Amino acid sequence: MTNRFYALLANTLTASVINNCVWFALTFWLYLETKSVVATSIMAGIYLGTVAVSGFFLGSLVDHNRKKTAMMLSSVGSLGFYLVDLLLYSTFPSSTFSNPSSPILWLFILFGLLGAIAGNIRSIAIATLVTILIDEDQRDKANGLVGTANGVSFLVASLFSGLVIGFLGMFWMLALAIALTALVIVHLGLLSIPEPEIVVAETKPNHLDIRGTLKSVQQIPGLLGLIFFNTFNNFLGGVFMSLMDAYGLSLVSVQVWGTLWGVLSLGFIVGGMVVARNGLGAKPLRTLFLANIAMWTVCIFFTIQASIILLGVGMFIYLCLIPVVEAAEQTIIQKLISPERQGRVFGFAQSVEQAASPITAFIIGPIAQLVFIPFMTTGAGVDLLGSWFGTGSARGLALLFTVTGVIGLLVTLIAMRSDSYRILSRKYQQVPELVDPDRSAGVISS
Repeated sequence: MTNRFYALLANTLTASVINNCVWFALTFWLYLETKSVVATSIMAGIYLGTVAVSGFFLGSLVDHNRKKTAMMLSSVGSLGFYLVDLLLYSTFPSSTFSNPSSPILWLFILFGLLGAIAGNIRSIAIATLVTILIDEDQRDKANGLVGTANGVSFLVASLFSGLVIGFLGMFWMLALAIALTALVIVHLGLLSIPEPEIVVAETKPNHLDIRGTLKSVQQIPGLLGLIFFNTFNNFLGGVFMSLMDAYGLSLVSVQVWGTLWGVLSLGFIVGGMVVARNGLGAKPLRTLFLANIAMWTVCIFFTIQASIILLGVGMFIYLCLIPVVEAAEQTIIQKLISPERQGRVFGFAQSVEQAASPITAFIIGPIAQLVFIPFMTTGAGVDLLGSWFGTGSARGLALLFTVTGVIGLLVTLIAMRSDSYRILSRKYQQVPELVDPDRSAGVISS
């Protein structure tokens, strides 16, 4: 891996920290200003929904532009939206932002959301740049470094966004974001990225091209199945995203829980560093499935007793394995999909996979409240399981986590024995390198 790649990764990491800090800060700030859980829920729903939908467009944008241009558009877009937000915040009185029904408040939130979403262009661009800049036998390790960067971004943003809002306020959060984004733009402008010339074959180069993207995915037998397998895993993962805070706060105070999350988020970094150091092996698809088997096995047992130590250890292992799964999927796509369509395929995978968690988040609360909690408080579960599993509302949530883990494990084992798995695994071993070894030359037709 070259110094150029490390410089690009550092640039992307800085941009990611800025965008995550702004979005986390907006979430904290909105609740502190309005005291409305409904407002923060709506905000989260808008964000997740926009991420799910925007992947198609952002992937097409990456494919039809040089990757440096796409990354520059990402940062310039974020900078523009943050400037508008700062103008709104400075123009209107503070009372405007404490009213959950204020149109100006939601306009402010929308521009902040768009600034953060613009950063997603980079996540697609950096994945395609791994294909362009890194030899095939090193791409899994490069993807591990990208996962490490994502973990660092999450950790730093989690720690500093609250501190900035608490001690400095939203004005200075936006001012810092604007200044640092400007520096990111300047640094990116100084970097050179050897890319093939892009020749756009379509008459409408900026359209979404969903049909062409699906055709590209379907041309690789088993790849669509892999994307939908990861989508199903995200669907189940939404259970933990929605209910883990409620379960954790039943065991410890909010201060301890917040600190614990800060420590546990190191798992993203550890997992990414392991991949960056050791790679994924000769069969990344097998590594992906083995990681999923380990993750779902952990989910079966980490709430089997009401123990914060058991929960913490299990969550740390789970978070360590997420970068492994993500790096494996990226490595497979980078080899099997031609470079001129990788942006659209990565965007398609992002849209489909990210759409699953919000759906689960919407439906799992009523299921927990109406089925699992009553089952373990006043229902048959008290007599059937209570003597060793425990009773009460928290144990109802724990049972839901265990059932989710069992379902995830069974689905993973079944998928690993499917024809799609065998075909995709064989295809990965047979397909030669798709990128010209001379990465600084050539023409891409898209």
